[in-house]
Amino acid sequence: MEREQRRNADQLDSSDDDSLSSTSTAMSDLPMAHETERVNSQDFLLEKYLDALYEKRASTREKALTGLVDAFSSQLLHGFVENKCITLLHQYLNSVKKGSSKEACLASRAIGLLAITVGAGDSAHEIMEESLPPLSLALKCGSDAQKKSSVLDCIALVTFVGAIDTDETENAMKIIWETIHPKSGTIVGSAAKLQPAVLAAAISAWSFLLTTMNGWGNNSDNWQESISFLSILLERDDRAVRIAAGEAIALIFEIGRLDKFSREEGETDSAGREGFKPRGLAYVASMKGKILNQVRELSAEAGGKGTGKKDLNLQRDLFQDILIFLETGECPEISMRISNNLGALRVTTRAQSIQLNFLKRFLASGFLKHMQDNELLHDVFSFTPGKKGNLSSKEKRMFMSPNSVVNKERTQMRNKYRSWAQDRNQGHYSVIAEDA
Repeated sequence: MEREQRRNADQLDSSDDDSLSSTSTAMSDLPMAHETERVNSQDFLLEKYLDALYEKRASTREKALTGLVDAFSSQLLHGFVENKCITLLHQYLNSVKKGSSKEACLASRAIGLLAITVGAGDSAHEIMEESLPPLSLALKCGSDAQKKSSVLDCIALVTFVGAIDTDETENAMKIIWETIHPKSGTIVGSAAKLQPAVLAAAISAWSFLLTTMNGWGNNSDNWQESISFLSILLERDDRAVRIAAGEAIALIFEIGRLDKFSREEGETDSAGREGFKPRGLAYVASMKGKILNQVRELSAEAGGKGTGKKDLNLQRDLFQDILIFLETGECPEISMRISNNLGALRVTTRAQSIQLNFLKRFLASGFLKHMQDNELLHDVFSFTPGKKGNLSSKEKRMFMSPNSVVNKERTQMRNKYRSWAQDRNQGHYSVIAEDA
């Protein structure tokens, strides 16, 4: 088997016009005359990618990971992952732990795509449980900003899909928050040491998971410093950091739990421990006033020398929306056409907007394909397409049969997504019919 894997890997590394790194082209050129021939050809290509992940040559593994990322982004590979989910996961994690920065970035993205592909259920939960320890370690090693940002995205996605309760989600959020604000540091000092790109990615990942939290229970003290920290970040020089902080603050206001995100030094917390406790109504009112002034200034910021007009306009538009929300409670509606046949997705809350933007950014050009055919995204956005896409006969039996294990798991776990808006009683997702 090892010899066969090496032979496949050598083919992967030495090919030119037919290089497996050109996944999208290779996939599009597969014979389409017969479904069986198409699936077999595709599976053969994917098997070669998987075999190449066992190779010692880093460039071979990177090409294989690139091919897998492209394939999983552009289509739903349910049939391929049926018996290979954990095998793929273990090889991806090896690349995160032992590979170069480039390899770790690709592997982190591949893990997130694997979770999105399998959808909510036991497999996604196993992916989350096995991934979080090595991903947490990867955040503490090295200083490469792109690697850290990719790992943060991965932590957020595997938890978003795989967590079965708020404790598991809070655990991941603490991992992310520890990256921003280590316990041994100060809020300002620890943030200053992080590269702006990592800081913005961490806040976005934290906010993405916060959208799924219906309440904080007995663990709210874990997050009580966050509103003060985010307010400080609104004054940072980096625009991406300011935008991420603004989104997070708006989400906290939308949840309506500002008091749970504020704390005061020198007092005790809700469990009677030395340190902190939620501040009173006067402080909350003062913090709201401070944030309102900050948001108002950022919504009308004048451009300076070297300021990119596009980025400046993006900041102004975002903070104008946030300002309207803080003053009126109204969130701008976003409507996105999925296809001419399937209508449009409409979101009406800040939490929904954050989820949509995060998934669009991660899936990139593959977002529309997954939005059309991926059951996970259908459940998250309560989206009901008019057709089921191009699943093979085998995949239809596996994933659409009412008696299949996958379908039973999906039915059980999709309630998690539907409860978010219901429990908070905020807004709704809807699909609207539009004329072509």
